[in-house]
Amino acid sequence: MEHTQEHEACLEQTQKYCVERPIYNQEILQGQLRMKYIFFDLLMPNFFFLLCLFSCSSKKAKSHLYSFLPILKWLPRYPVKEYLLGDIISGISTGVMQLPQGLAYALLAAVPPVFGLYSSFYPVFLYTFFGTSKHISIGTFAVISMMVGGVAVRQVPDEVISVGYNSTNTTYASEYYSDRDFKRVQVAVTLALLSGIIQLCLGLLRFGFVAIYLTEPLVRGFTTAAAVHVFTSQLKYLLGVKTSRYSGPLSVVYSLVAVFSKITTTNVAALIVGLTCIVLLLIGKEINLRYKKKLPVPIPMEIIVVIIGTGVSAGMNLTESYGVDVVGNIPQGLRAPAVPEIQLIPAIFVDAIAIAIVGFSMAVSMAKIFALKHGYTIDGNQELIALGICNSVGSFFQSFSVTCSMSRSLVQESTGGKTQIAGALSSIMVLLVIVAIGYLFEPLPQTVLAAIVMVNLKGMFKQFGDIAHFWKTSKIELAIWVVAFVASLFLGLDYGLLTAVTFAMITVIYRTQSPQYRILGQIPDTDIYCDVEEYEEVKECPGIKIFQANASLYFANSESYTSALKKKTGVDPCAILAARRKAQKKHAREIKKANELKKKAVLKLSNDVEGSVKHEIANDELPVNGKSLDELEHFVEPKTNIHSLILDFTPVNFVDSVGAKTLKSIIKEYKEVSVHVCIASCSGPVMNELTRLNFFDNTVTRELLFHSIHDAVLACQVKDRSASQTASDL
Repeated sequence: MEHTQEHEACLEQTQKYCVERPIYNQEILQGQLRMKYIFFDLLMPNFFFLLCLFSCSSKKAKSHLYSFLPILKWLPRYPVKEYLLGDIISGISTGVMQLPQGLAYALLAAVPPVFGLYSSFYPVFLYTFFGTSKHISIGTFAVISMMVGGVAVRQVPDEVISVGYNSTNTTYASEYYSDRDFKRVQVAVTLALLSGIIQLCLGLLRFGFVAIYLTEPLVRGFTTAAAVHVFTSQLKYLLGVKTSRYSGPLSVVYSLVAVFSKITTTNVAALIVGLTCIVLLLIGKEINLRYKKKLPVPIPMEIIVVIIGTGVSAGMNLTESYGVDVVGNIPQGLRAPAVPEIQLIPAIFVDAIAIAIVGFSMAVSMAKIFALKHGYTIDGNQELIALGICNSVGSFFQSFSVTCSMSRSLVQESTGGKTQIAGALSSIMVLLVIVAIGYLFEPLPQTVLAAIVMVNLKGMFKQFGDIAHFWKTSKIELAIWVVAFVASLFLGLDYGLLTAVTFAMITVIYRTQSPQYRILGQIPDTDIYCDVEEYEEVKECPGIKIFQANASLYFANSESYTSALKKKTGVDPCAILAARRKAQKKHAREIKKANELKKKAVLKLSNDVEGSVKHEIANDELPVNGKSLDELEHFVEPKTNIHSLILDFTPVNFVDSVGAKTLKSIIKEYKEVSVHVCIASCSGPVMNELTRLNFFDNTVTRELLFHSIHDAVLACQVKDRSASQTASDL
């Protein structure tokens, strides 16, 4: 009882509104509204753009400069006392991670370790000037490095020993590393140049939206497969076995077969060192995670492992005594800039596109997370430009393609980094190593770098948990994840990405081809219409069917739209017309049969009866199948109790020419069976499309379009009452 009283009191407090207005169709509504001068609105922005192009004011030029070089905007306002200490601590913490990861990911890119250091300096420093994110750490990243390495190995297989390119740096190559490694470096830096140019062009053309085609399930499935590729490629370094490196389809299978076929030649010393480093790294990560709030900065376990590994290797002379492979020669100082090998571009163009898009997608997704968390905005197009400059300019200084690193970005943000200064400081730390103390890391065992890479894949391997998550939430997204993973695992990262993007687009087409169809009804005494199958209170309007499809109407789903319309409404004009024709034919046969019987009867009785009787019989009705001729001539057409059909276009975003023809056909077909069709809640852009497609004519006018479902319902009821009144008068 108390609950009922509370409910009634709540209903009394519910706010209500009452509006009295005419029933509006689109014809009436447009007649009462005044259109804005659209030509002026369209022309003026272009006019001002041209005006600024030729006579740009200093204020406008300054704005464009600040947009291209964000550092000019935030650096003069940099609060030294508040931000500097946090940026220094963050820069040092990120730098000590940048160093070992740069060395380790160079192995993934199939280039000597020193080029990982170059890639950890030049692009990172450049991003400080052009990037808009304050927290992401640009540099080497496992997935991108693996993609670069795949291209480098494909272009320069392990079997290549000599026969160099026409390059001015062959002397440098022969002095420090083999011709094969030098050629792979040339492939990697040319790939960086090309991917950077692609990113730069996309940014200048404002094509930052391309990242939306890499959906979250696709990216997570792709990166999980990349993690498997990376892990497999590092097994030979962990075990200390000598195998070739593979690229292309089934490369992960070939790599596993090659490693396990030589498992008996495992270098026990390398395995012990590698496993020890893995254990130490896992312990360090667990401590950092568990005591994150208590530790002022994370324990830099990676650099600690590198220092310990280098010391042990040098002290015990692991190379000579146990045959453990080490990093080897690290040239001291920076290299002079050199032009990449341009003739390689045709062979690696498609790979560059994939790397450019994946790299940007990784960076912008991470940047958006931090921007949302800390309350600032990033410019996706400027991020493309920044990455493009980092990669293209860095390629002249022998760096390979880079992007945002998830692990380093989290460290940079969690250790108090406030601005891009932290990234600049981390790059300076790498510079000091390159210039001054790089040679100290020459005894570093490669198995230590493999351990660092493998442990950093822990987060990616956790993404296998996505399978259970997507199974519960969305089977289609699960399918995208699985296809991205399987295709990238077995076809290679390049073809796998292409396959995954294609499949993701197919799922979009599938969703629009198979939308949900509903019949709407009215909540009594309101202008609100909901699914009649979902709510008990919702009732259909007598004689009116309201049909809704949650998709646009275009060539791919026009047939299914028509089929669902007939099935849901229970009114199939084709079936009704067919039944009518069948009844008409049957009626004609009955009449013909009756006439024939009449003639036979007249001929039979012509000799026995008087002419008056004959005349009477000729004009009498003879029964046929128990029915009189009056009953036969009273032909009742198959009819439906539906007089109006309303198509709710609220979810419709666009209509193409096929959709417009389908819509026109629906109106015509239902009109033939005396069902009036009208369209409700059609948006302005869709109506403009219909106008452009010559949808409206003498038979289909704008009077069929209504501003809302309720307007359409009321208009149909008025029309039906008027028709009934006219019929009764006749």
